[in-house]
Amino acid sequence: MLDLKNFNAALDQLTAEKGISKEKIMETIDMALAAAYKRDYGKKTQVVRAKFDPATGKAEFWQVKTVVDESMIKSEEEIAKEEAAKAAGGFEALSERQEAREAAREALGGEAEDAADGEIKKIRFNPDRHIMLNEAKKLKKGAALGDELVFPLESKEDYGRIAAQTAKQVILQRVREAERDSVFDEFKEKEGNVISGIVQRIEGRAVFLDLGRAIGVLPPDEQVRGERYRVGERIKTLLLSVEKTPRGPGVYLSRSHPKLVAKLFEIEVPEIASGVVEIKNVA
Repeated sequence: MLDLKNFNAALDQLTAEKGISKEKIMETIDMALAAAYKRDYGKKTQVVRAKFDPATGKAEFWQVKTVVDESMIKSEEEIAKEEAAKAAGGFEALSERQEAREAAREALGGEAEDAADGEIKKIRFNPDRHIMLNEAKKLKKGAALGDELVFPLESKEDYGRIAAQTAKQVILQRVREAERDSVFDEFKEKEGNVISGIVQRIEGRAVFLDLGRAIGVLPPDEQVRGERYRVGERIKTLLLSVEKTPRGPGVYLSRSHPKLVAKLFEIEVPEIASGVVEIKNVA
């Protein structure tokens, strides 16, 4: 049985230490529980959602179906023609962007609207993901195309024991992703500003700085010629850019960018910071 007192204490600690909102963590837990439930009790084609109540320690589960009608569904002839064309190599490969949209559409229950160009894309009807409009109206008055209907799923008595490890692994992964997003957002807001860091290590000619929640890299071509750096030394740099990478946010710094000089003057000279004096150019 889940110790709610310890759980909520850990939740508060995670929020304080990692800088991740409690709502984001709960969303992560809901997604993890839904994934574990679907794996152990559901079907691969189902869309399952979960809601965990930290006050009671109980979770509820639903199957989600999207409302569609005949105009949105591929006919048997269209499906057969499509399969034949694929088998004959007559279909051009989808671009990465198209594939991403198709995957997102499937994840959302097979929505037929293509957000990029507004064109209606027909889908293959799947009773695990879709429900016809006439059937939906019998269950919900005013049901319209694109609406989502939720159907309660049975809560298994042994769910916690069977899915605990799966949920734990997914939760840890999602929390790491949420933390990376939090770090990315924090440093993205600081692009173009001066930040200070401590030299952590030097690999070849690249210098790595400890910036607190992230490690920044000072590439050789962004260093001042003749300048030497020592491990443990604190230096000021310009935050050039922040990029998302598989290993987390990539923070790139500069010591030679002209904007660094202007920003340092703003810090040291009140008249520049207030706008009384303006720097036109840095040679």
